[in-house]
Amino acid sequence: METKKLFMYGVMSGLTLSVLAGCGGGSGSEGGASENGGDSSQLQAVFLKHPLTKDINEMQWLNEAEETAGVDINWEQVTADWDQKVGPMLSAGDLPDLIVGAGGINDSQHQQFKGMFIDFSEHLDQLPNVQQLFENKPEAEALATTLDGEIFGLPKYQRFWPTSATKQFINQDWLDNLGLEMPTTWDELHEVLLAFKEQDANGNGDPNDEIPFDWSPVGTGGFGFFQPTVLLASTGITPVGGGGQGYFLEDGEVKNFFTDERYKEFMVFMNKLYADGLINSEVFTQEYTAYQSLGRGEGDVGKIGYTFGWEASDRFGSELAGQYSSMAPLRVSEDYDSDPSWSYDFYNLNYGTNMIQIAADTENLDGALAFVNELYAEETSMQVLFGDLGTNIEDKGDGSYAVLPPEDESMDPGTWKWTSTWADNGPMYIRDDLDLELGEDMSATLEQLEPLDATLEAIDTEQDVLPGSFLKYTTDDINTMSLNNTDMINTAITYFGQWITEGGVEEQWDQYVSEIEGSGIDQTLEIMQEAYDNYSN
Repeated sequence: METKKLFMYGVMSGLTLSVLAGCGGGSGSEGGASENGGDSSQLQAVFLKHPLTKDINEMQWLNEAEETAGVDINWEQVTADWDQKVGPMLSAGDLPDLIVGAGGINDSQHQQFKGMFIDFSEHLDQLPNVQQLFENKPEAEALATTLDGEIFGLPKYQRFWPTSATKQFINQDWLDNLGLEMPTTWDELHEVLLAFKEQDANGNGDPNDEIPFDWSPVGTGGFGFFQPTVLLASTGITPVGGGGQGYFLEDGEVKNFFTDERYKEFMVFMNKLYADGLINSEVFTQEYTAYQSLGRGEGDVGKIGYTFGWEASDRFGSELAGQYSSMAPLRVSEDYDSDPSWSYDFYNLNYGTNMIQIAADTENLDGALAFVNELYAEETSMQVLFGDLGTNIEDKGDGSYAVLPPEDESMDPGTWKWTSTWADNGPMYIRDDLDLELGEDMSATLEQLEPLDATLEAIDTEQDVLPGSFLKYTTDDINTMSLNNTDMINTAITYFGQWITEGGVEEQWDQYVSEIEGSGIDQTLEIMQEAYDNYSN
């Protein structure tokens, strides 16, 4: 399901190499010669894959891409704990020819181990499909390019994903059962959730089995999709990716909401909800699977009143999806002095960086480059994202295509995609003029985004959306920010849980802000502001 994909964005850097034996860049064996000195068509590669994804050697499109490029790739497939392996592997210099997938090698590692991967900017003449991507989407080239003009990892562009990942859903059946209107402000939401709790909203005769409000687990590293920090948008803040480590852009100035008075206002509201028993009592301890399971209720009986998700059938299952309506952003109050915003995620969802790297010591560089170029071909990229032609995609024969429903009718389309192909974890270039009819899940998520459309369209993307992944830093700046942010987020997340469950934000605010400032947040903001100014100029 798509929420599995979005959740994995937060943990993909924790993927592990299941087997790394024999992954050194020297891929010598029998086969044809290469201009660059290689004596083999065989390559060694690592792919960081989603746990749902089948053995990639079974993917028809991948076998055809290797054949077109004239290479035979021995794939190592990774599903967990990559961060525990990649450091020692880089330190030892024992690299495969290719490292493929989201979270494989980051910008800091590229700088620290400079010289271990090829600079793609020196080989673009052998990558016409990548050149086409850069010409048509210059932001993709900017995303991939270091401050020194080098390109060690190639980006992706997948086009179809919406402007925001997070929708807010409310159980419309419960509203109708109780004769309630859709809430439009924080106070109205509080009153609706109170009614859900006290008036047997699901009508099953048990007044104690409704959970008015639930959200996805918050990690120790910051906030992500489907979490309550999106409600900060009611105050006029525009989060990115659900909130992350609190950084946002407002009128061209980089800020952090953890020290913003509007965050205190938000915390007071959240504590009010918790004190009235309107938030799932296990929200801080439940696993992601429990969060998903609660959303799907029991049969046709819903359990959750208000929550966040990617798409209704993905969040609630096909049997309950029809009970829920997506909502427009809430206002803090009718007379609040700022219009609401929302989490702006288009760049996070449609662009990715460092999706594929080639080791500098590969013996078959020409073959590796040919394979990379093929991944960015129009038809191949489409299959990278959605799966094989004939099984996952219909070729209509007139230059147009359609994403097919799952062969297993009991499987939702998102799970089908992630099972069948590399999906969002692959390098790709989805052309803007590709004529492709999307599957039911993508059509539904775009439809359910409609209550947010007016708000999202009104956002000034140049002045109020932090283009985080596009900002470039020196190695020293990366190290400084990493150290500062580790201290800062540890403090912020501790207080987040404490203030919701116990209160105290108003009394402890000044002390808390001093602690956050003591973590070096002002230094980090200065570094980020300079990077943003360089980017915007």
